[in-house]
Amino acid sequence: MRFAERTIALKDGRTCILKPATPDLAEEMIEYMRKTAVETPFLTRYPDEISDTADHEREFLAGKLEDPHSAMIAAVVDGKLAGNCSVYGAGSKRKVRHRCMMGIALCEEYWGQGIGTAMIGYLTELAKQIGYELMELIVVADNERARALYQKCGFIESGRRYHGMKFDDGSYHDEIFMYKEL
Repeated sequence: MRFAERTIALKDGRTCILKPATPDLAEEMIEYMRKTAVETPFLTRYPDEISDTADHEREFLAGKLEDPHSAMIAAVVDGKLAGNCSVYGAGSKRKVRHRCMMGIALCEEYWGQGIGTAMIGYLTELAKQIGYELMELIVVADNERARALYQKCGFIESGRRYHGMKFDDGSYHDEIFMYKEL
């Protein structure tokens, strides 16, 4: 989905541009995914599991840009990709077309600046424009920082998946399902 850029003021006085994730960001997006996978254990991937080529990522981003049922926001600070978030349909069948899934990640150096809150706010607006009525996400139960952000943005816990993630060290971590009515 194509949408307008939005500029926000960060808590430290810098500005952040929220804009569509476009194919020209492909190489930077791959590096960002690797970086965030190192910085937090709470994403679904390890750095060595990110094997996308720049060409594949360009195709993926071009598809997202043209898909009327999804949106991907890139957060750019000082010309660098700081984070991204996306929304996509929970399914194509009529009974679930009103639902969407949301995902977000942010480089650690930008935590606490208000970018996550702004991205979720803008993503919520875009999801409404698409026609979604219910936004859902899954978060690792131990990720208290993210859970607090989601609650602040209006998400409500609706369930738990026991041992939803198994880390390489053998430890299990529950996943929490959350939703927000749009």
